Amino acid sequence: MSKTITLAPVTRIEGHAKISIQLDDAGNVADTQVNVVELRGFEKFCIGRPVEELTRIVTSICGVCPWSHHLASAKANDAVFGVTPPPAGRKLRELCNAIAYTEEHILHFFFLAGADFVMGPDADYGVRNVLGIAQANPEIGKQVVHNRHLGSKMLNIVSGKSIHPVTAVPGGFSKPLLEEERRQVLAMASEVLDFAKFAMSFAKQHIFPKYLEAIKSLGVIRTGFLGTVTADGTMNLYDGQLRLMKADGTYTDFAADKYTDYISEKTLPWTYLKFPYAKVWGEGFDMDLTKPKGIYRTNTLARLNVCDRLATPLAQAELEEYRQAFGRPAQATLLYNYARLIELLYNAELAVQLLNDPEITSKETRVPVKPRAARGVGCVEAPRGTLIHDYETDAEGMVTNLNLIVGTTHNNAPINMSVKQAAQSLIKEGKYDQGVLNRVEMAIRAYDPCLSCATHTLDGRLPVAVEIRDARGEMLDAFANC
Repeated sequence: MSKTITLAPVTRIEGHAKISIQLDDAGNVADTQVNVVELRGFEKFCIGRPVEELTRIVTSICGVCPWSHHLASAKANDAVFGVTPPPAGRKLRELCNAIAYTEEHILHFFFLAGADFVMGPDADYGVRNVLGIAQANPEIGKQVVHNRHLGSKMLNIVSGKSIHPVTAVPGGFSKPLLEEERRQVLAMASEVLDFAKFAMSFAKQHIFPKYLEAIKSLGVIRTGFLGTVTADGTMNLYDGQLRLMKADGTYTDFAADKYTDYISEKTLPWTYLKFPYAKVWGEGFDMDLTKPKGIYRTNTLARLNVCDRLATPLAQAELEEYRQAFGRPAQATLLYNYARLIELLYNAELAVQLLNDPEITSKETRVPVKPRAARGVGCVEAPRGTLIHDYETDAEGMVTNLNLIVGTTHNNAPINMSVKQAAQSLIKEGKYDQGVLNRVEMAIRAYDPCLSCATHTLDGRLPVAVEIRDARGEMLDAFANC
């Protein structure tokens, strides 16, 4: 008889989700669903507020990546008010973005995904975590915690707050960087750069070679990609034009405020996450594994695929080696982890570069703004993918409409596809164990999803399904309210 395997909650991700794996009569995987069961509602309760307040409000969407929302909102505000921040204001924003990236990528690789590689996917879950890593490699564990703490300290010095920041404002940055602060932060950034070099080297020598077969097989799907580049194709995480690449490597570049001409969104009744897709390809939307339609990916793998080059020398050298090994565009889902370390190195280098820029201590960090009726789109590359904030205001500067597309939202369909591929390749004739189920979860972890950020609806409805089970997990009753 058919059977449903439920993995709840999915572990070592930000937010809450469960995986439902439906087996057929032969015990093989017929279908899977990644059910996301939380909702935030920021798109509704931000309406009617002064638009300049949103830079402070949206940081509470997520305590893990508040800087991404903060900066996307600040850029949307710039567009609404029709202003351009002065060079120092822009560079301080970029500096905070680069520092926040180092924090985020250290968090994901070592705290969340890394345990599967360092301890092994079949290790007992009691040690398959960051504490297990620290016990097995105490010196590395100390360095991981220390360097992530340095990121928080640097953000506190530059902006006054590392979590839920308030410093990026419409028209620029509210706090100039003093020379004494610059020197203090530069010493810390140089230390993080040294750690990024170590992490890249360590992973290439001791982690990735052991898992090449898994990289080539687990959760592998074929999709397009989306990321941000400058006019000459260089990756930029703060500003640029969007590049939408098909699976064959051909691409189209467009301005972020034109995203509605290229991307549309769909909802399905079994999750609160939207499903963006590339409507410009004219294929519609379909998550079929063999012939997906309109599906693209964002985040680290996507950014390294769409860009022509990186702007820092050490990261560029790593990109060239990576492409020589895996091609362009690379499709293997577990390569998100490899690409994440290249981006860690890139952002550490970029932070040092910016701190050595004489202009960054200029006192001219913002320009004045005046309310007006307008639409403004702010787009940055969050650690988890392309983040779009789209605001409309009336003549008094009050928000009349708002739309958010978060990095993980772009990856919703690919995450479901990767989970299905992993489950179908691993579960045969009803046979599975904890190691197999953990490998299915690994297909999600590679994307580093932030589900707290990503849960939004198009129509305001809250479909709810309730299951009542006994102590043995047997279903007693169920009902739905859609």
